[in-house]
Amino acid sequence: MLPAVARGAAKRLLGIRALLRPSPPIAAASASRSFSTALNYHIDSPDNNPDVPWEFSEANKEKVKEILSHYPSNYKQSAVIPLLDLAQQQHGGWLPVAAMNAVAKVIEVAPIRVYEVATFYTMFNRTKVGKYHLLVCGTTPCMIRGSREIEEALLKHLGVKRNEVTKDGLFSVGEMECMGCCVNAPMITVADYSKGSEGYTYNYYEDVTPKRVVEIVEMLRRGETPPVGTQNPDRIRSGPAGGNTTLLREPKPPPCRDLDAC
Repeated sequence: MLPAVARGAAKRLLGIRALLRPSPPIAAASASRSFSTALNYHIDSPDNNPDVPWEFSEANKEKVKEILSHYPSNYKQSAVIPLLDLAQQQHGGWLPVAAMNAVAKVIEVAPIRVYEVATFYTMFNRTKVGKYHLLVCGTTPCMIRGSREIEEALLKHLGVKRNEVTKDGLFSVGEMECMGCCVNAPMITVADYSKGSEGYTYNYYEDVTPKRVVEIVEMLRRGETPPVGTQNPDRIRSGPAGGNTTLLREPKPPPCRDLDAC
């Protein structure tokens, strides 16, 4: 009698588990798997495979030495991020697998150790980007202040989708999470790879509007340098529009203690 009761209880327990953990539909599981691996797999192509020759330029070899000098000789691998960044600047804004292998050789680690870093940080681009890579902040403060409209204006004006490159190779648009200028939301940053690693710049453009970002794009297209920082003429850096209304003079010291005696 007892074994039958035990078998019945076990059967009911298995039934409850099945209800709590239903297996996903095949199509959904496949789509989820495809999406989750999209950022970390590599497929060889004619311009991105381990057999493509790649090495740091002579000027950047000196920078490599300078970067390595910041770390103990037995901790070369700690330089992986700045070296990948330098390689990305040299290669026009993206990292082919051959560049990752070159970095692995410099810091004397297995290539997989470099791949792990390059696939983890979204700031490393493993597909081609434009000479001007426009990154729209998508975090909550910027989103509330209209970052979706900013991105739509850029994509419509350039005739591309997110992470696509324009036919002339000049522009691409991506998304980045918080850039730390929430008080000046919404904002974009422009990674300028047009002059290689020697002239690489990474500039913030804050308080932007759909109209203003299009104007910035056209200024870059003409080879001009848009003014960085806030695009609101009524603001100075992150101060309020129209100027400060508080903290107009040096604050009084607290009466509770003598600051000069500290």
